[in-house]
Amino acid sequence: MDLLDFSEKSLYFDEPLAEQAGLLIEQAAAEYGNSNVEPLLLQAYKIAPEHLTVLVALYRYYYYQHRLEDALNIAHQALAVSGQRLGFPLQWYQLTNAHIGAGALISMGMVRFYLLALKAAGYLNLRLQKWQSAIDMLVKVTELDDVDRLGASALLEIAYSVYPGKNPKQAVM
Repeated sequence: MDLLDFSEKSLYFDEPLAEQAGLLIEQAAAEYGNSNVEPLLLQAYKIAPEHLTVLVALYRYYYYQHRLEDALNIAHQALAVSGQRLGFPLQWYQLTNAHIGAGALISMGMVRFYLLALKAAGYLNLRLQKWQSAIDMLVKVTELDDVDRLGASALLEIAYSVYPGKNPKQAVM
């Protein structure tokens, strides 16, 4: 299965969003850098807490504000929402290739979104020096994306370089 297959007709940002939530996100984008951006995004979140556009907007805001713990919490919410839509297990570490195949029949774009959210959570854990969580998440992405279409293996190599105790390649040597 090609995780870069872009034949998907609609993606998460194409899904209808409550008009007020959309206006709040647009206002937050226009006022980025001002102190009232977060309250605008949180208002949008109250209106549509499970809409992926809202979650992505919050994630990006927290990430670019260097509020990595907050961004990580939103990444976990995005995993929960997208995973539920795909019928994935509640816990990402229980995900198998069979789940990915079944999810692809529902929406390849949503499968890709889920795996990118998992990669993002792994990256954030890496930045937060939560080595074990970072490695576990990135290993899962590389297991499910065995041709590395999503590029998680480079992040995994970085994680291993700073936390070598978990590198299976070193154990073989």
